[in-house]
Amino acid sequence: MKPIKKRLLTPGPTMVPERVLEALSRPTLYHRSPEFKRIFLETRELLKRVLRTEGEVLILTSSGTGAMEAAVSNLFNPGDSAVVVVGGKFGQRWQELCLTYGVEPVVIEVEWGRAVKVEEVKRALEENPGVKGVLVQICETSTGTIHPVREIGELLKNYPEALLIADGITAYGVYDIPTDEWGIDVAITGSQKALMTPPGLAVISLNGRAQERLEQVEERAYYFNLKKELKQQRKGQTAYTTATNLVVALNEALKMIEEEGLGEVARRHALLAEATREGIKALGLELFSESPANGVTAVRVPEGIDGQEIVKIAREEFGVTIAGGQEHLKGKIFRLSHMGYVDIFDVLTGLEVAEFALKKLGYDSFKLGSSVGAAMEVFSQKG
Repeated sequence: MKPIKKRLLTPGPTMVPERVLEALSRPTLYHRSPEFKRIFLETRELLKRVLRTEGEVLILTSSGTGAMEAAVSNLFNPGDSAVVVVGGKFGQRWQELCLTYGVEPVVIEVEWGRAVKVEEVKRALEENPGVKGVLVQICETSTGTIHPVREIGELLKNYPEALLIADGITAYGVYDIPTDEWGIDVAITGSQKALMTPPGLAVISLNGRAQERLEQVEERAYYFNLKKELKQQRKGQTAYTTATNLVVALNEALKMIEEEGLGEVARRHALLAEATREGIKALGLELFSESPANGVTAVRVPEGIDGQEIVKIAREEFGVTIAGGQEHLKGKIFRLSHMGYVDIFDVLTGLEVAEFALKKLGYDSFKLGSSVGAAMEVFSQKG
């Protein structure tokens, strides 16, 4: 039977709620109008509450990578050094951005699927005095791994020269993260993940220390100039034309998060993640990550099976888009997202489609429905 619906279970973009789609479809506003200014200022305040920060929160028209680039280009001078945790595709991106802007990366190579140890970060800081920052993912999306950012923030209290710059693109809206309390100086996220909005907006927060650093660094960015943006966005404007419809949509999505409550949002994601993991284990499969994140689950593919074929069958035969592995993990893992606008039945659908694909490819070490049954046990006990 051919699928008549399409379902999106990738770790970005994610599914968009009907309320947000309705907001997206409203007539386009002029970005310098009083009406848009009001919405823009309100959206910044809503973001501050979701990020739990008293710092400045800036909205950029770009993907999350734009905010990552803005962090490196605005907060480091050429010749500065920064500790970079590289444990996946997006850790590599920090390293590449540093090299692009003449920042020397002190790389901590972490096996993909493993979380960095705080002791490794401490050693890198001790062996490289004077580093100006630590760049890390809260969740490394490519491997479904959560890093101990709270503990790294605690460590950095002893290193006042080093800013903690955290990519939370698949963490904010999944976890309830008190950005200021954790000592995160610069937090980054994007619209298209757990914030339940289409791609096109990046978010970067700057606490007082980060704003001081802005004044000490030579201006090298034009479009991603955070000094310009800070000045304009405090007034409800942006330095350049922003994606007005996306801002209106994000405003609605953030209100949905606030209505649900950050604590409940985090509890929902933890429950969906646990059910997914138990479902995967019921198939005799292994989780790829030693420190699995609550937004996305990475699964090791059985010996002799191509993970890309699982993704292809899910998409072409069932209308469900899931994600494969990246770089050297291509074909070796597949990833199921459970972040953002996701509920019990989305998780069950993802697991059942994985079962169908695995059976078709010759992996038959399970009974059909095993994963769904295990997930439903979790939901019935803890839901």
